[in-house]
Amino acid sequence: MKNDTDLASAARRRFLNGIGLAVTATGAVAGAGALGLAGIASAKTDAARPGGSFPTEKYDWNKHRWGFGVDVNKCIGCLRCVEACKAENHVPRNAHQFRTWVERYVHIEGEEAMRVDSHQDPVNIKASGSEAQYRFADRYKGAKVDKAFFLPKLCNQCSNPACVQVCPVGATYKTVDGVVLVDDTRCIGCRYCVQACPYGARYFDEKRGVPDKCTWCYHRITKGLQPACVEACPTGSRVFGDMLDRQSPISLFVRNNHVQVLKPESGNSPNVFYLGLDKEVS
Repeated sequence: MKNDTDLASAARRRFLNGIGLAVTATGAVAGAGALGLAGIASAKTDAARPGGSFPTEKYDWNKHRWGFGVDVNKCIGCLRCVEACKAENHVPRNAHQFRTWVERYVHIEGEEAMRVDSHQDPVNIKASGSEAQYRFADRYKGAKVDKAFFLPKLCNQCSNPACVQVCPVGATYKTVDGVVLVDDTRCIGCRYCVQACPYGARYFDEKRGVPDKCTWCYHRITKGLQPACVEACPTGSRVFGDMLDRQSPISLFVRNNHVQVLKPESGNSPNVFYLGLDKEVS
């Protein structure tokens, strides 16, 4: 099975080939600077041409628009999603690099601010006994907890992704079906995309010399499978599907609930929809 990097490289080549064909057909002459990153991101691909489409022969990315939902009320902080993601996508087995992570929000009676921690908190690392295993320490035992909840986070696959806008070489791009990918073969490791993401959803992989992030398991969803984190969630907190299908799990989730997104003021137009999002969440 091809990994996300292989698929991303194939997709990027198809983007560029599509651009080249369009330029030849119209007789236009345009340099990379004139085209701009927006042109690359919105350029037509040959996904619907006879003979198959990226990334599989039967997959047509013009016919899908993927979306993700999170029911905060159902998340129990078991971290199986994190473990499944690490294993599926070969994410470094440490406590500091993640494609998806879970934050714990706790409000102690008498305190004004929420306490927030995640896997990379030193107390949680010590409780797990290893940076390759993940758990939340029972640090609030005996405390008067007024409110507490767990919040899964991941790449929001934004409709207007800042990461795509700042990439100087077009290595970060948005697919037709709504997923933001990274072409490792074009990336120069400048980390502009890491800094531009308002959600902290990217990390830099020092071993490979490129940034990495959640792709909603693009290599799986294009074959009709669920993202690894969704499949592993024991409570159904994570919901995924095709927004173009009105009866898909994500369409029903969005339509039947009062959902919200993280940091709507950023202008990125995220496509991860939350149910039960607390006002204290940052």
